[in-house]
Amino acid sequence: MSSVAERKNPKEQPSGPKKAKLDKAHVADTALDLLNDVGLEGLTLRAIAKELNVQAPALYWHFKNKQALLDEMATVMFRRMTETDSGIGVEMTGGATTGETWQEWLIQGNRRLRATLLRYRDGAKVFSGSRFTGTEHGAEMEANLRLLIDAGFTADQAAWASTTTYMYTLGFVTEEQGVRPLPGEERPGYDVEKRAELLADYPLAAAAGGQLFAAYDERFEEGLRLIVAGVEARYGVR
Repeated sequence: MSSVAERKNPKEQPSGPKKAKLDKAHVADTALDLLNDVGLEGLTLRAIAKELNVQAPALYWHFKNKQALLDEMATVMFRRMTETDSGIGVEMTGGATTGETWQEWLIQGNRRLRATLLRYRDGAKVFSGSRFTGTEHGAEMEANLRLLIDAGFTADQAAWASTTTYMYTLGFVTEEQGVRPLPGEERPGYDVEKRAELLADYPLAAAAGGQLFAAYDERFEEGLRLIVAGVEARYGVR
């Protein structure tokens, strides 16, 4: 039986532990952590709400739909990258180091982009088509376009060169993660030797399997250098 004091002052009774404040950043952080477990297809607002121990409708105060959540997740990914002094592509690099050529800048920046996307299951899909919810990338984008223009590109050419290499990297990693969702993890059905047996009547296609579904580091480097060489030849900027 409760005491008189308890009955008179119910608001003064101790309550359970308070929940962490639910805000966009906390939801996005939780979603990124969950992404590696369930992938983009399984990343529903309901699953995130369960992870946060809240009701799904509570998330709609912060995100009107899944795309709005993906926009915030991409923004958080960018912020994490800048915190570790990373640079990645058209809108997300920190500028060239002293003596670095524009060619090497594009190569290094997109290497970092790929490395960052590979940290998250379906990381490339999260980035593709997403819109940053902040403006932190503006300063980096301005500096990097300026770097290309100072090297001899026009403003349009600088934008095209940057976006072409950036989109190559996004597309490459999307395909890479389709086979290897996370480093060291491979989806079934991509055994190169079995593929070669099935395509025995087509020796060139069979032999290409080793390049199509393996050696991702080497393939990425070769493709990126092909594009950069093409940019140099197309615009005549050395």
